[in-house]
Parts: sequence; structure tokens; C-alpha cells
Amino acid sequence: MDSPAPGIPPAQPGDERSLVALAVTGDRGAARALYDAHAPRVHRLCFRMCGDAELANDLVQDTFVRVFRQLGQFRGESAFGTWVHRVAVSVVLNAMGKVKRLRARETDLDDASHHAADDTPLRVDPDLRDRLHAAIEALPDSLRIALVMHAIEGYTHAEIGAALGIAEGTSKTRVFDARARLRVALADFAPN
Repeated sequence: MDSPAPGIPPAQPGDERSLVALAVTGDRGAARALYDAHAPRVHRLCFRMCGDAELANDLVQDTFVRVFRQLGQFRGESAFGTWVHRVAVSVVLNAMGKVKRLRARETDLDDASHHAADDTPLRVDPDLRDRLHAAIEALPDSLRIALVMHAIEGYTHAEIGAALGIAEGTSKTRVFDARARLRVALADFAPN
């Protein structure tokens, strides 16, 4: 998923519109180039939102099925990547509603370290890591998703608002509330 299709260079922002136009006409090479350019980031987003690597793989596929079905509706008012991420958020939210609490979303963060943007392993107290993971998982979906999108994926509050269909201020409030709950849950790890 991380490497582009043979003979097809990764999409550059300037030629992405032409790739979209070609993909709309059924050009499989253009569709593959778009997939290769965006699938790794979509996978990281899906994984961080759902906490399950196997489910994240399925959600990436579902996202791109929807992207390519709706490609003709892409108007170019935002970057193609932003539109793809909005679709991914919608797919994940729908899926989480269906599988919510049916599967435990426990993932050992050590195993998930390959999903981090930086390959340098963090040296974190194992108890803190476990408690942080549990505290994030215990957050209500609305708070956890906003926190992940902002703090981990780097979305702005405006982008989160657009992706989730909420006001920018609501995104800020959700991230603030999520951080406040994490501070309370991890208070005994804070230096005096």
C-alpha cells in the first residue's frame, strides 16, 4: 500500500486534478496513482480512529470504494486529499456505529508503532502508556475522534469541522474536553 504502482510516479499536487479527471473517465492507472498517494495517510487516520489494524484495513478499502464511486461528484473546491479524508471520516464513523462495542479495540501500542510518522521508538513508562491508551479508548467517540484528528493527524479545527459536519468552535471544545479528561485520568503521572 505504501509504494506506488510500477511505472507510475506518486501524484504531485499540481497534477492531481488531471489524475482525478483521468480516473473519472475510467483510467485505472490514474486511479491507482491517486490510491497510492493517499492510502497510507487514510490508513493511519482509520487506524487511529478505530484502534484496530484489521478493521482499519477494511475501512481503507471501503473509503476508496466510496471515493471512486463518488469521484464524479468531486468539485475541486478543496484539495483532493482533504475530500478523501472527509470520506474516510464518514466511513469510519458509520462503521464504528455498526461495530461499536462488538469488538474490543485493544491494540498494543508497541505493535502499532509502525503507524507513527517517526520511526524513533518512544521510551515511555509502560504503566503510563497503558493508562493513556485506556484513557483515550474510554473517551466518547466524538471527543476521541476530534482529538486524534487534531493532535495526531494534524488537522485544523476548520478541517475537522468540515469533515465531521460540526462548527469549528465545537471541534475546539471537543479537543479541549478530551485533553481535560486525559489530564484527570493521568493525574497521578504528573510531576508534583
